[in-house]
Amino acid sequence: MANDVTDKLAVLIDADNARPAIVDGLLAEVAKYGTAHVKRIYGDWTGPNLNGWKSALLDHSIQPIQQFAYTSGKNATDSSMIIDAMDLLYSERFDAFCIVSSDSDFTRLASRIREAGLIVYGFGEQKTPKAFVRACDKFIYTEVLIHASSGENDAPPAPRSTNELRSDTRLMNLLRNAISAASDESGWALLSRIGGILSKQEPDFDSRNYGHPKLSGLIQHIGLFEMEERESGNARHLYVRLRGKGK
Repeated sequence: MANDVTDKLAVLIDADNARPAIVDGLLAEVAKYGTAHVKRIYGDWTGPNLNGWKSALLDHSIQPIQQFAYTSGKNATDSSMIIDAMDLLYSERFDAFCIVSSDSDFTRLASRIREAGLIVYGFGEQKTPKAFVRACDKFIYTEVLIHASSGENDAPPAPRSTNELRSDTRLMNLLRNAISAASDESGWALLSRIGGILSKQEPDFDSRNYGHPKLSGLIQHIGLFEMEERESGNARHLYVRLRGKGK
């Protein structure tokens, strides 16, 4: 899936299901996909539980949307966020939405936005239900966005050993299938195409979940694939194939 950094994005954050420690990494990640023309965060700002977010809102120009909890046990924040998302969708001013929450209540919203032909980037914790994850075009786990300097106990996942990676049947099948689907007759596949296929097969696939900032590093660490750099015009591109495939 190709992304254009000129895309207009709407970033909607569920404050009840996201931590302020992610904000720097979140907005840096969002910038990879386009420009955030709307940045809103939803919650009941009259209570103390969202105090951690308040300084982050000022620093990053995120607009807080007040939503009182009218009834115990009912999530009024989710409803407010969904209504705003639909209003923004009908405005036809945006190319993609970023939904920041670990709540499955946004599954249908993500599906509806995609039905309208727009891209949905989801952001949530590892506990996020698979239904919401798979309703998005791409899903990023917020654990990889938290820096050690944030003061949180969480840190980005440490790199797994080569043996651990090779023993991960799901990972190995995903990589082999993606390389096979993207490869030419000699077995070589363009790395960027592999990444696009992986995202389509599994919206939450991210090399950072395995402790590697880039897909190329993850593939190289596994040690079962050949990698080759080629020049094309003024650019250099990485190609990958299963070791021994061309012999």
